[in-house]
Amino acid sequence: MEVHISKELKRFDHLMGEIDGLYHDAAVALGVPDSVMQVLYTVCAKGERCPLRDICRQSGMSKQTVNSALRRLEGEGMIYLEPSGPRSKDVCLTPAGRELAGRTAVPLMELEDEIFSAWGAEEVERYLRLTQRYLEDFRRKSKRFYAKKERGRAAPGG
Repeated sequence: MEVHISKELKRFDHLMGEIDGLYHDAAVALGVPDSVMQVLYTVCAKGERCPLRDICRQSGMSKQTVNSALRRLEGEGMIYLEPSGPRSKDVCLTPAGRELAGRTAVPLMELEDEIFSAWGAEEVERYLRLTQRYLEDFRRKSKRFYAKKERGRAAPGG
């Protein structure tokens, strides 16, 4: 199968893959699975507690993967879940969880912050603005794409 995509998309895909690989390498070097790192990172970004729905939404992981990471962290005494509404829970760090996050997610966040600090304010703002635009465009177009696919499946013979 031959796919025709722009050289810019190929470059973008390559860069995103390389970045994902660096995050994986960081998790391995710090001794935690990728999913655990993502949970710790997301909770730390919010403080010491975070709505479970935010972890699912912001990490890009499936609910099943998030739940597996949470069960592991809960079993190790790193987090606990606390009801925060009729159908919602917060993920909260225990003292041991804060210590683990301090050795894993926090140094990674500090490294990332160093990178942004080394860029000029205009560069950071432009990067974030374009990334936000890409996200919004992708979200809008993918919704239309999925709706179109669903309509096609509902058609006879589809």
